[in-house]
Amino acid sequence: MITPYLNIFFSFLTALLISYLAIPKLIYFAEKLRLLDDAGDRSSHKGSTPFFGGIAIFTGIICSLLFWADIENIQYILVSILIVFIVGVIDDLRQITAFKKLIGQIIATLILIFLGDIHIDSMHGVLGVYDLPLWIGTLFTVFVVIVITNGYNLIDGVDGLAGGIGLVSSVSFGVIALIMEQTDMALIAFTLMGALLGFLKYNFFPARIFMGDTGSLVVGMILSVLAINCIKYGLVTETFKLQNKGPLLAISFLAIPLFDSLRVFVIRSIKGNGPLVAGRDHIHHAFLDLNYGHKYTSLVLCAISAFLILGSYFLLEYNVNVSITVLAGVSYLVLFIPFYILKSKSK
Repeated sequence: MITPYLNIFFSFLTALLISYLAIPKLIYFAEKLRLLDDAGDRSSHKGSTPFFGGIAIFTGIICSLLFWADIENIQYILVSILIVFIVGVIDDLRQITAFKKLIGQIIATLILIFLGDIHIDSMHGVLGVYDLPLWIGTLFTVFVVIVITNGYNLIDGVDGLAGGIGLVSSVSFGVIALIMEQTDMALIAFTLMGALLGFLKYNFFPARIFMGDTGSLVVGMILSVLAINCIKYGLVTETFKLQNKGPLLAISFLAIPLFDSLRVFVIRSIKGNGPLVAGRDHIHHAFLDLNYGHKYTSLVLCAISAFLILGSYFLLEYNVNVSITVLAGVSYLVLFIPFYILKSKSK
């Protein structure tokens, strides 16, 4: 009899192999059909690169989950992933509007909430708020999914960065789920990890393929599900009784995309620019302007992400509001440093 832990390992391995083996075929067909991302004025890459890596990530994840997971427990998660996958493919092919993508994300989230019972029903004392009425919890859950999914999409600007950050986050959520003996969530997290590892072989600098909106929407949706689960249940074992620390853990696991996106949103709003308009003001652009290059930009930001996650362990014993404030302060200090250096060099 295969134990739940072996299921998790085999699902991880299956996703890794499918993603790794499928991508060369996708690169071949994408080049043949000219499904390429041509470098523009804002692009950080040169030449033309296939952008359908998300198909391999999705295929690896779905095939693994269908084979190794208890489908009845995660069926609505699979439906939500399928919806954002379809939206992503259409967007990669035809460039649909941000509003239409948003509608797709909202529909997928509402399925999670009302059919999958995956939603946030308490803030666990963040800003003094505890239990949430159903309608407020629904709106907040939709908000959280939109923020995480689009925040993750916005860091996909450097070879290996989105995949690397997703890898760090999925491992972190997976470890917490294992500690909590939430085998379904652990299996989803480590399956995502496997698919991203296979993808990174071809996406790390110099990238031979991008994940595209297909990949970023799928990975963003899965990270959202894992974050909602973490916020809802926290960390409760025989040793730890930290249910109210779920928000801190979820934020720390996604600190780079969340805090960088919020920083950009605020700065653009203050300057009177559209917060959703593309630009070169993200943290990875600052590192590129400092001549770090794609490889070291990705490695440094992934290392910073891991540092913030490890640092959050030392905040668990404090009040959740104090902990999140300290995490935000340290994150913004770290994000500020490369921009300060750039400004100093320009004087």
